[in-house]
Amino acid sequence: MAYTSIDDPSAYFQTALYTGDGASSNAITNGGNSDLQPDWLWIKNRSSSGGTGPNIIFDSTRGPTKDLHTNNNEAEHTNSNTCKSFNTDGFTVGDSGAVNNNTDNFVAWQWKANGGTTTSGGGNDSVSTSTHQANTTSGFSVVTYTGNGTAGATVAHGLGAVPQIVLLKRRDASGHTWQMYHHSLGNTHYLQLNNTDAALDGEVFNDTTPSSSVFTLHDFSTSNGNNGTFVAYCFAEKQGYSKFGSYTGNGNADGPFVYTGFKPAWVILKRSSGVADWNIFDNKRPGYNETNARLRANDTTAESTSDAGVDLLSNGFKCRLGSEFNASSTTNIYMAFAESPFVSSKGVPTTAR
Repeated sequence: MAYTSIDDPSAYFQTALYTGDGASSNAITNGGNSDLQPDWLWIKNRSSSGGTGPNIIFDSTRGPTKDLHTNNNEAEHTNSNTCKSFNTDGFTVGDSGAVNNNTDNFVAWQWKANGGTTTSGGGNDSVSTSTHQANTTSGFSVVTYTGNGTAGATVAHGLGAVPQIVLLKRRDASGHTWQMYHHSLGNTHYLQLNNTDAALDGEVFNDTTPSSSVFTLHDFSTSNGNNGTFVAYCFAEKQGYSKFGSYTGNGNADGPFVYTGFKPAWVILKRSSGVADWNIFDNKRPGYNETNARLRANDTTAESTSDAGVDLLSNGFKCRLGSEFNASSTTNIYMAFAESPFVSSKGVPTTAR
């Protein structure tokens, strides 16, 4: 039985849907069982494509007015009209079309870390400076650091457990891609969130598996440029709440079932053995087993139901369609977060969607 220490995942992750009103202040309130003040906020316009539809990222370490886009390699932007504040149970956006275009439909994915309170990396790392705000219960931390351009540099993540995911981005200069360590690929390969490439063979993470205290970097400008400023989002698996792994596609509608130990609230799927988009599904947008409303982390396109479908089940997910994440004999990676555990800490089972 899949017991957990997190009976209410909405205390640590929530999805909110909202309609833009074009106003200078649009407060969005979460609807989960617990209040959640986001420390990592990811907003996507579901209705529009082109210039008003970036995947736009904020966090409480850098501050609400500073954003990065997962669909490109641009430097950090500062805009007081995007995210204006992180609230006790949600957030407020301004009149920027990227987050509040009038009558457009938006989705916001939100994770809790440590309420914006950071800790210095101190003696646990070797980069010039670093901070982290970590939630050891949910296994999530936001890390900022200044690179030193030295192979073997270490960065403290604060999780007290080995992270299975490290996602990092250079903030101070454009032309630097998003770099992801995913444990199922090993420490010699990485993925780039802003493009469709297969897993790449490279020493971004210095061919070194993260430890329970630090992750390690090579001397590349994209991940450890001397005096460059960076942000990293780190995740350690927590039973009944989060799962990060891989599966093999079979190319048909009776696709593989992936056991997570919880009913998923959010899943991102990416073929790692070949070129494909980053496909995102959640339990709030249209579709009811199969869930077929997908968004892509690597581009600005609107929500689509073309060639996409997964079942969100009580204990995992099952691919139904999707040549990009279920082609025959392909290897695909995933990240998943829970709506509810398969079995609560008191032994109570959940139900299917």
